[in-house]
Order: sequence, then C-alpha cells, then structure tokens
Amino acid sequence: MHYRNWIALGHDFVAAAIAWYLAYWLRFNTEIPDFNIPNLLGTMLWVVPLQALIFVIAGMYRGMWRYASLVDLQRIAVAVGLSILLIALLLVMLPHEEPPVPRSVIILDPILLIMFLGGSRLGYRIWKERQVRIPLSSPGRPVLILGAGDAAAELVKNLARAGDWRVLGLLDDDPSKHGRQIYGVKVLGPLEQLVKLAPGLAPERAIIAIPSASHQSRRRAIEICHRAGIQAMTVPSYQDLVSGKAMVSQVRNLELDDLLGRDPVLVDNRRLKEWMRGLSILVTGDGGSISSELCRQIARFEPARLVLYDDNEFVLYRMEQEFADQHPRIEFHCIAGDFKNAARIADAFSTHLPKIVFHAAASKHVPLTDQHAASDAIQGNVLGTLFTAEAALAHGVEKFVMVSTDKGVDLTDAMGASTRMAEIVCLGLQSEKSTRFVTVRFGNALGNTSNIIQRFRMQIARGGPITIDHPEMTRYFRSVPEAAQLILQAGLMGSGGETYVLDMGEPVKIVDLAREYIWLSGHRDQEIRIEFTGLGPGENLHEEQFTSSTSTLTTGHAKLRIATSPPALDATWMQGLVVWLQQGSLGPEQERHELVQRITSLAEGMQRIR
Repeated sequence: MHYRNWIALGHDFVAAAIAWYLAYWLRFNTEIPDFNIPNLLGTMLWVVPLQALIFVIAGMYRGMWRYASLVDLQRIAVAVGLSILLIALLLVMLPHEEPPVPRSVIILDPILLIMFLGGSRLGYRIWKERQVRIPLSSPGRPVLILGAGDAAAELVKNLARAGDWRVLGLLDDDPSKHGRQIYGVKVLGPLEQLVKLAPGLAPERAIIAIPSASHQSRRRAIEICHRAGIQAMTVPSYQDLVSGKAMVSQVRNLELDDLLGRDPVLVDNRRLKEWMRGLSILVTGDGGSISSELCRQIARFEPARLVLYDDNEFVLYRMEQEFADQHPRIEFHCIAGDFKNAARIADAFSTHLPKIVFHAAASKHVPLTDQHAASDAIQGNVLGTLFTAEAALAHGVEKFVMVSTDKGVDLTDAMGASTRMAEIVCLGLQSEKSTRFVTVRFGNALGNTSNIIQRFRMQIARGGPITIDHPEMTRYFRSVPEAAQLILQAGLMGSGGETYVLDMGEPVKIVDLAREYIWLSGHRDQEIRIEFTGLGPGENLHEEQFTSSTSTLTTGHAKLRIATSPPALDATWMQGLVVWLQQGSLGPEQERHELVQRITSLAEGMQRIR
C-alpha cells in the first residue's frame, strides 16, 4: 500500500480502540467499574487487530479520502458489520470472561466506529474542498451557468476547484430551484433573466450545462445568450458524458453543429462491436473527412486490422500518425492508390483480406466537378466504385457499404448523376450467395474541415464579406461524427441490396448558418457583410433526400429509412457501361451537359425498370 494508506490504517486502528472504550464508557454511564477495566483491556487486545484485519480485507484502503463517497461509507458499514458479527461469535465460543462483555457494548461499538470512520473521511474531503464553499470569492473570470441540474452542480464544483472561473450564479427554468443554492451558488431565476442580469453582473461567458435537454431547449439557451450579447460555451454532449469520453469540466466554445438543432444519434454499440471485433476492415477515402472519422469510430470496436485506401497522401500521413499515437494496439495500414486502378485495388484486397469494406471515395465538389472535370468525376465515381466492388466480390468480403450522397437524388449535375450510377452499379452486383452490398445516402457533413466552414472562416478573417449563392438556399447537414455513426449503424443493419437514407433533420438556410458563424466568431451582424452571388454551376437552390417517385420504408432505427432501389443489372448492360466509361475523355468538356444528360437518362431508365 501507499504510505498514505498505512496512515489511514493507523487512524482506523486508533479509532477502533477509542470506539471500543467509549462503548464501555457509555454502557456504564461514563463511570466504568474497576472490575470491568481488565475485561475492557483484555478484549481490546484482540478485538481491535481483528477489526483492522477485516478493514484491509474489505478493501477500505484502495480509495482516496479526498474523493470519499457513499460507496466508501457502504464499504465501511459492511466491514464493521462483519467484524462485529465475528467478534460476537468468538465471544460466545471462547471461555467466558468474568465479568462477561456487556451485550450493549456489542451494539454501541459498530455505531460509534461507523461514525468515526465515515466522519473522518467526510471531514477530510470537506477540508480539501473548502474552496467550493466560497466560489464567489474566487479570483477567476466571472461566468454564469445556464442549468441547475446534476451537470451544473458538478461543473460548479470543478470550476471552483480549478480556480479559472468565478461562478456568479445559476439560471434554470424550474421554479422550484429559484432562490436555492448549489455549493453556495444561488439559482437566480429562469434562463430569460440572463438578458436583464448580464449588464449588472458583467459575466465574460455563459456556460450551457444542460447536456441531456432536447435540442430545442439547447437552441433556446443559445439564442438567449445571443440576445444578452454574451459569448456562450457548453459542456460535452450527454453521449460523451455517459460513455466516459469527456467530463463535465471540459467546457468548450460553441461550434456550428451545436446550432443545427438535432437530437443525439444513438447506435447499437454492443452489436457493432460483435460485428467488427477481430476482423480486417478496409475504408476507402474521400479526402479525409468521412473516411477519417469512420476509421476513428471503427477503432472503438477493436478490429484486428484497419486499412485506409486513399489517393491523398497528406490524409494518409496524418491518419498514420494519429493512429500510432492514439490506437497503438490496432494494426493500421495506409495505402496510396488511384481508385480507377483495378490492379492496385485488387492488390490491396489480396494483401489485407478485408471482411468489411466502407467505400467513401468519390468526387464531391459540385461546381468544380460540373464545370471542369465532369468526365473525370464520372469515371472516378462509377469505375472506382465498380472496381472496388468487384474486388470485394473476388476476395470474399462479407459486407460492402457504399457511402453515397443526396446529390444523386436530383440529377442536374455531373457529380449527382455519377453518384446515382455508382449506387445502381454497386447494388446491381448483389446476389444471394455473395458479398452483401449496402448503400448509405446522406447530405452535407458539417465540420471544421468542410468547405462551407473553411470559406466562412477565411472570409471573416479578412473582414468579409461572406458570399452566399442565394438568400433562400437551403441544405441538409449532419456533423461528421454523427454521419459516421449512422453509416456504421446502417452497415450493421443492412442484409444486402438496401439503400439507407440518413435522417438529416430539417433543412438549414445557408444565410442563417452564416449569421450564426459570424456570432460564434465574436463579431456582430453589422461588422461582417453578407453578399449574394447567384447559383454556381450545377448548384440547386434546395436539395431533396428522395425523388417524388421514390417510396421509403421504416427501419428499426429512428434516424434511418430505406429508399426503394432499382433492380439488378444484367451482365450485358454492365459490360457496355464499363466499355463506355473506359473510352478515355468521354468527349470534350464543352459537351459536359450532354454527358450528364446521357448518364442521367441511364440512371432514370434503370429506376423505371421496376
């Protein structure tokens, strides 16, 4: 044991001796008869060591006093109870002393001992946390906390201990909490009071500490902070707190995806672990966002080997370094290769023999693809998917999950048309006795590396203006971690031949997103101007998750639906498609509209063959 544990054992030894003496003292009304003193001392010589031995065996010296809790009190009560039962049994079995040990001593001793052992631990914890009693005198920066539940109570305690923040008060909409205190901090009123209190109290920040509340409640708290002119921070999400990935004290600045207003994503972690544990899994890349996050999420489920195939060397290097530091026990491989190189893909499959494949590689930038690289996008998206899927078939992959996009719903651009064809080709390879092919379609991934965030950040950094195509433009958004979680869940649920569509929540106006990012960046709307430039090549004003003719089916997961899929392709059609795609440039770029129209008609033709 640590030397502190020996000190604790010595304390408890002395406490046990004192409790045994006081039990006699109280039994005889503070006047112990002389003829009972030899009996008291004689029994003490073996009772106290016996109790100390039981305390050690019961594990009372594994914890630290400064973190003493009800668990420690329960352990003390069990140890004391066992010791007094054993003492009573020995007193019955051993030759009777003259005079015998009074029965009331057997009752008083455990009561006194529990009080001494539990009280000393509680007193030590209070002494170590004495600064929590006086958080208002802390020299830290002033802050208000929105919420007065368990998370807020834990946050008050941790902030007071750290000393970086000085908690001025709490705000909560529950009237029963108004006027009451948590660790000496008063609940000042409902959240709306922040607007009135802010000028007088002058807090630097407001911390939103309601992780388990609905997204409407969190959104309302953010809007109140905005109206009060106070920059908001937040505690980690409820999922991260429950899973142990984060602690309440790890407050952070608000991010754009905090404002999207979506309920938390729940996945079946137990079944995902049963599915992936001990397997070789291959992920194809898309430039680093979805594929990288898929690798991080998959690593939690303990695969035997994880392989990332990408043509972006920087992404591969970054992921290789990250996994070496954070997941050293996982065999992680990076392969640099072109997705249109069938031999390179086949070599990767034959070397690492994956059982599960997540295919996230695709050209995804609509204006650049549509205006300058329609041929390359169609070849890459369709042929890359075809070659990867054929390699999966040839090497006995159990499940192939293609990550698609809602750009393939409204076929007005090269990227959307090629994505739809890739879906049709992938699902067309499905047969009853082969790899199970599953397609997962979702909208825009919002994160620090997304195009829209990068553009907003750069434009605000130079003082504006922020440029947006149209004031009414809307898009569906999920954060990158949320999208990756739902992709994994869909992959788990798919039995082959399904097209899953992620619930992307409500569409968000890009202009509203821009205004909120301006505020999150510490600026006011008047400081950063917004300009509208008109729709770019291939861009739509709105995006749809389903076509008007598409029917959907519910699943066992609230955030996933199944869209109707086209039938399987025959071998002749598939061969003709490959020959056409491998012709080369597929025609001059000035004919890109004809190219898109041709592949769109093919996709829609397959959709009608039902």
